[in-house]
Amino acid sequence: MSDFQMSTKCVQGGYTPKNGEPRQIPIVQSTTFKYDTSEDMGKLFDLEASGYFYTRLQNPTNDYVAAKLAELEGGTAAMLTSSGQAANFFALFNICECGSHIVASSSIYGGTFNLIEVTMAKMGIEVTFVSPDCTEDELNAAFKDNTRAVFGETIANPALTVLDIEKFASAAHAHGVPLIVDNTFPTPVNCRPIEWGADIVTHSTTKYMDGHGACVGGAIIDSGKFDWMAHKDKFPGLTTPDDSYHGITYAEKFGKEGAFITKATAQLMRDFGCIQAPQHAFILNLGLESLHVRMPKHVENGQAVAEFLEQHEKVVKVNYPGLKSDPYYDRAMKYMGNGGCGVVSFEIAGGRAAAETFMKNLKLAAIETHVADARTCCLNPATSTHRQMTDEQLAAAGIPAGLVRMSCGLEDSKDLIADIKQALDAI
Repeated sequence: MSDFQMSTKCVQGGYTPKNGEPRQIPIVQSTTFKYDTSEDMGKLFDLEASGYFYTRLQNPTNDYVAAKLAELEGGTAAMLTSSGQAANFFALFNICECGSHIVASSSIYGGTFNLIEVTMAKMGIEVTFVSPDCTEDELNAAFKDNTRAVFGETIANPALTVLDIEKFASAAHAHGVPLIVDNTFPTPVNCRPIEWGADIVTHSTTKYMDGHGACVGGAIIDSGKFDWMAHKDKFPGLTTPDDSYHGITYAEKFGKEGAFITKATAQLMRDFGCIQAPQHAFILNLGLESLHVRMPKHVENGQAVAEFLEQHEKVVKVNYPGLKSDPYYDRAMKYMGNGGCGVVSFEIAGGRAAAETFMKNLKLAAIETHVADARTCCLNPATSTHRQMTDEQLAAAGIPAGLVRMSCGLEDSKDLIADIKQALDAI
């Protein structure tokens, strides 16, 4: 469906029923699949034939939805994972190993920061964090001989910094490595990083894609453009024989378009088993069918709330790239001309105590460890999602201790603003 518009892809992408088949994607709620002969099954294990043998690796329902996501992002292959965190781990670990190095933006989600800084470090994978506003010289200086990937978020959670995708892609490619971009907040409705040079795109589908707080999930989409064989020495997992699959070389057998996702499925999903449940994939698809309708409303509400907060005397600072006063406004207009997302972060005068009073007095917006939902929610990152970070790390990520992250849902903006006003008045 490459010739169709985004809205049509959201509704009908990934699955075209044949005569007499279900109009909605079927939920294949089965762990296993039956074959007539051992030879038939053996071809699957050897990656000589396509099909399914165990849902820990692949499932038809998941693949229908993954195909839709590939169409939405303009990629050649995709896979679903059990969470966005699993998607980011798989995307990085698929090309990194003990002794590898990652260059990453310092302004990313706290859980992903901890994944790279702490957990992957225990696997022997080191990282250099750079400011999303670093100069080209500073960015290039972060690379090492063992660098294998560059990572960033289109719109960072919760600092709402905007990644200069072209700059980071240019640096990554100059050093012979791919750029991996987490595109959770804008979704492909508002930004398609592959069109700006990104090689791999990840998502927490738990957020706007589901949009209703119903199912946890993640996704990885491959652009199919990075030439792994041109950098053979850097990526032996893709460019040399895999003994666990009878000597298959993924980049040779599946080409640029399919090597990355095939390896991530055949190796990582096989060994880690972070599959998204077929039922969750079905629910995710229901959310995707209205994604193009919901995102403009989220942006509209986010813009209205940000403009109100910017004028309030008890608010020290508002982060929202849709504001002309925001330092990332021009960059946001370049990459996301129709708006980014409905998430607004702001610092209240009085610090953490004032932020707690504000949130306690909200009536419509709920305090939740969630974001990008149909219902407005908020939290204080320093005491929740980013509590594992030191004050210095919080400052580097642009997250002061008194920051409030508010995810504007699909309610009427007048009601949201009235709720925010009365909560601020309570401070």
